[in-house]
Amino acid sequence: MKKYVVTSPGRINLIGEHTDYNDGYVLPTAIDKNITLTLTEHEVPDLIEVRSKDLGKSFEAKLSNIHPSQKTWENYILGVVAGIQSRTEKLRGFRCILESNIPIGSGVSSSAALECGIAYGLNVLFNLGLDPLTLVKIGMAAEHQYVGTQCGIMDQFASVMSKAGQVILLDCRSLDYTYVPLELGDFCFLLLNSHVHHSLASSEYNTRRKQCADVVEILNVDFPEITSLRDVSLEMLHASKNRMSDT
Repeated sequence: MKKYVVTSPGRINLIGEHTDYNDGYVLPTAIDKNITLTLTEHEVPDLIEVRSKDLGKSFEAKLSNIHPSQKTWENYILGVVAGIQSRTEKLRGFRCILESNIPIGSGVSSSAALECGIAYGLNVLFNLGLDPLTLVKIGMAAEHQYVGTQCGIMDQFASVMSKAGQVILLDCRSLDYTYVPLELGDFCFLLLNSHVHHSLASSEYNTRRKQCADVVEILNVDFPEITSLRDVSLEMLHASKNRMSDT
């Protein structure tokens, strides 16, 4: 049986919060906390088995009957499997053991690390031939369709595309990107875990995204060319603010 081990990182973002789903710019990079996924082929072609050492939980599913689960953590994996199945028929049964040192719910994208690690590992294990940007999009779609978080593309992009010693200047509309050397000299970034847990799937994240879309809809009355907050000037906001709530 073939085996593949993939290490999938979390991320930080230096500039651009809540701008990725508004078609703006972000500046993320991977961090030194990651999820390790050990993937092996399953002797049963239709069966997947996943075990999380950290959660002490496991689940099974049939490739012929992939659908959302009532358990959120399973959906990060099931959503990726569904995304791969929509693009290729090469996927077969597999086992996956997960072990993570990324603090869950701490804002460094443990979910994207899981999604992209699964996608990347299965791509290699079964020689699926999917390019990196497709893996990024599969991870984001899993978040939207199976988990229920209407995230932007930054987290998955950073997990798959980051390079050591670089940050990524990403245009979230065109997906054009540039690697920028991170030259800190005698300084470093210190990432502190506040132990305040949050889950994007059940937080105000989707509410904030809808509020941004509502503003665009209001602005469209006077400025029909606007498609996202990226296009909006301060003058446009002032011209339409009387139709907006205080929020």
